[in-house]
Amino acid sequence: MVMPRISININKQSLDLYDDSESLLKRYAISTAKNGMGELNGSLCTPRGRHIIRAKIGAGKPANTVFVERRPTGEVYNPALAQHSPKRDWILTRILWLSGCERGVNRLGKVDTMRRAIYIHGSPDSAEMGKPGSHGCVRMRNADVIELFDLVPVRTVVEIRE
Repeated sequence: MVMPRISININKQSLDLYDDSESLLKRYAISTAKNGMGELNGSLCTPRGRHIIRAKIGAGKPANTVFVERRPTGEVYNPALAQHSPKRDWILTRILWLSGCERGVNRLGKVDTMRRAIYIHGSPDSAEMGKPGSHGCVRMRNADVIELFDLVPVRTVVEIRE
């Protein structure tokens, strides 16, 4: 099976999806970590390097489904919920859970992307895209993450670079 590829450009705050012949299929505006780039556990930074999508979570769930620790809470994000928890880092709609491929860079030990629970995920429609703002994950608009989720299989390569 031929696989698509994802390239995330932190400086441009964009996610590009390429097909197997390296043709650009889609470009999405994203939001990476407010703390910048970094691999250490607890840094709240977006990890660089080569990753794969280890798991896809949320298939068939409605847009704005709220997730905590990769499980749907039964909540659906709305303005009242947002007002009740204004500082909450919302993980919505779909999750593409990343796993690092580079030992000592983003895999194993204190730099393990998967143990850090770094995802590509949906966010509230009010979340600003095109500028850093997350706690380490890659945030997307809900409609965009649904589209991407449906286009990529598990084990898709995700390259995160400056």
